[in-house]
Formats: sequence, C-alpha cells, structure tokens
Amino acid sequence: MSDVLPDRLSVDPDSPFHDGELLQKGIGVRFKGEDKTNVEEYCVSEGWVRLAVGNRVDRRGKALTVKLQGPVEPYIKGE
Repeated sequence: MSDVLPDRLSVDPDSPFHDGELLQKGIGVRFKGEDKTNVEEYCVSEGWVRLAVGNRVDRRGKALTVKLQGPVEPYIKGE
C-alpha cells in the first residue's frame, strides 16, 4: 500500500470515505498549523475539517460536529 493519504477520510464506519486499515496506522491532521485530535472527517481539496464538539451526540449516537474551513494537512503519525 502506498503512503499517499486520500483526499478525504472519515472515522465514521458508515461513511463511504472510511478506511479502517489506514486509520489503524494512525493518521494525524494539522489544521491551520495546529495538530487536531478531535477530527471526525477531513477533505484536503475543499479545505475543511469536521471536528467533534465535546462529548455531545445526536439521537443516532454519532458525535455532533462543526465544519471549519482552512488549510488541511494530513500525515501518518510516526513518519
């Protein structure tokens, strides 16, 4: 498998952009120059991230998120 990260990735297993094998490696996301630990989904080409808002969940048990715009830099942790 190549070390090229996808343009879009999600931690939600129901999402078509979910890649569990890649997430097991450990993916980090740098947003506006800061490492973020609460990223639920990102898109590099469109320049946005979805961040979890605390421990809140919706009625389906999924984390509530907020979508923020800005430069996104995903990387594999430990490299």
